[in-house]
This record gives sequence, structure tokens and C-alpha cells, in this order.
Amino acid sequence: MQSNNFERANILVEALPYIQGFSGKIVVIKYGGNAMISPELFGAVMEDIILLQLVGIRVVLVHGGGPEINEMLKKIGKEPKFVNGLRYTDRETMDIVQSVLCGKVNKDLVSTVIRKGADAVGLCGLDGGLFEAIKKKDGGVDYGYVGEITKVRPAVVLDAIEKNTIPIVATVAQGVDDDTAYNINADTAAAELAVALDAEKMILLTNTRGVLRIQEDEDTLIPVIRLEEIPRLREDGIIAGGMIPKVECCLRAVSDGVRRTHILDGRILHSILIEMLTDEGAGTMIY
Repeated sequence: MQSNNFERANILVEALPYIQGFSGKIVVIKYGGNAMISPELFGAVMEDIILLQLVGIRVVLVHGGGPEINEMLKKIGKEPKFVNGLRYTDRETMDIVQSVLCGKVNKDLVSTVIRKGADAVGLCGLDGGLFEAIKKKDGGVDYGYVGEITKVRPAVVLDAIEKNTIPIVATVAQGVDDDTAYNINADTAAAELAVALDAEKMILLTNTRGVLRIQEDEDTLIPVIRLEEIPRLREDGIIAGGMIPKVECCLRAVSDGVRRTHILDGRILHSILIEMLTDEGAGTMIY
């Protein structure tokens, strides 16, 4: 028992300088993938963000909801469709995206955080004009009602932070080129919001360990990448496939003032705390 208590004390001592360094700073966490599906992982993420909030770190949670959207589409007999890794969003799909993300998923997250003892408020990009967007145009490819963020008005998020409340943000934006809402990629929304908030960190939870030097070999994790290394890693095919847009989001965030960005394995219990409050860290850091 004494040995276990000693180990616990050492863990707290190790965390102390990180708590001191991040206290009062904003950290934007994008939440999605397996961490949203597994009850155990879901609980761990909620506990992580509440603990960070309690020690004075200002957490903003940005979330997707792909599995829940797919489930609802299947209930109405509609097959999910993706183009270049993005969900093709016709009018009917957009209505479902908005109702599922801004409704059920967002409010379930808020209620869970409140049940676990912290204050939280549910927001989406329509609230307070948080996200404005135009239809995504990418070489003539039609994504439907998928948007590109053109402006972020973070006042509604900052107001929640000042009240010591965790903002939980669903990634739907107000269209400025059409009378519609747009579906926004959650990684992209997290990056744009992190820049607007002058965040200290942005964390993207994924279903892989991070950037791997050899695809499918998780023992080849690259723990740290500097911005100037990214073009060469892309040319060498190391940053490839679904990792490209995630790295581009990190590049966008760091280039515009976010101090550190991280691609973390959301399949690992408490990966957020491991990255934030230990010497070991987790995943790939891009700065």
C-alpha cells in the first residue's frame, strides 16, 4: 500500500509543472472516432477534460458524430456517401447532420459532463454567429452542403470560458453565400477555432497512434514533427491518405499562432492526460 501511495504521489509531482504551465491557457480538443463509440473510452475522455478544467486549464471540446449520423441515415434507408474522405451532404443529409450533431450528440455530451460534476454548455456554429461558411469548392468536386469556414466569431465560446464552463461545440456553420447551414469537417473546425481563440494547444483524437513512418506499423510512430519537415514527409509518402487533412489542420493552426498541436490515439485510455500532464506524452506533436 505504501509503495502504491508513493507511486501516486510521484505521478502528481510529475504533473505539477505541466498544470502550472497550462493553467489559464486554452486547449481545443477535437473529439471523435472510436473514443465516441466505446463507453469506456467515452468515459475516459469526459474524465480527462473535467480534470483539466478543475486544475485551471480552459478546455474547449469540438466534436463530430459520424457513427450517429450513419446510424440515422440507415434508419431512413439512405446509404452514407463520401467524396475524398468528406461526407457528401445533400439537403436531406444536411437536415440529419444538423439534428444529430447539434441535438442528440451535443446534448448527450453536455449532460454527461454535468453529471460528472463540471459545468458545460452546448453550442454549434450557428450560435452567436460562431462559424460562417461558404460552399466548399475543390477543383469542381461537388460535396453538397459541405462548407469552408470564412469567419469565426469566438465571443460565445469566450463567454462560456470566462464563466468557467466547458464549451462543447458541434460543427455546423451558418452559410453566408446561401440561406442554409453547412456541414463542417470537425478537424477543420477545431483548427479554425483554436486560431481564433489563440489557443495554447490543439488536440485531434484519432483512431491511430499518430503519424507513422511505416504505415500500419505502430512501432514507427514519429513523436515530433516540425513544420519545415512536413513537405518532405508528404513527398516520401509518410504523411498520406487520411492523415494528410489532419496534418494540414495542424499546419494551419500552428502557422497562425497555436503553440502546439497533437494527433493522439483516441483508443488509448486517458491519452489526453498522458499527453498534457506527463513527461512521456502520446501521439505525434506538430509545432
